[in-house]
Amino acid sequence: QVQLVESGGGLVQPGGSLRLSCVASKSVFGIVAMAWYRQAPGKERELVASIYSGGQTNYADSVKGRFSISRNIAFNSVYLQMNSLKLEDTAVYYCKAVRSGQIAYWGQGTQVTVSS
Repeated sequence: QVQLVESGGGLVQPGGSLRLSCVASKSVFGIVAMAWYRQAPGKERELVASIYSGGQTNYADSVKGRFSISRNIAFNSVYLQMNSLKLEDTAVYYCKAVRSGQIAYWGQGTQVTVSS
């Protein structure tokens, strides 16, 4: 059963923009936090941005001022607006949801490629 579904990845030129979306299925309830991670080839998975039920957000230093995370009112969807994309933003982007009890769910990932 697929519980988190990401979409919006693709190929974009440097300086371009993409918007990623992640929707949680009804089986994932009581979400307290959602986040985007990314993993580039040969590198460890890293946190890109996170958002909590109270609206607090956090960003990796490498994306501050360029990326923006947001959520819907029901807090079963999270979005990542990525602007001024750089070559080094190329990675597979993963959505993560954490529900009460620290139970975590991961999406299958969506590829973002920044290339000229």
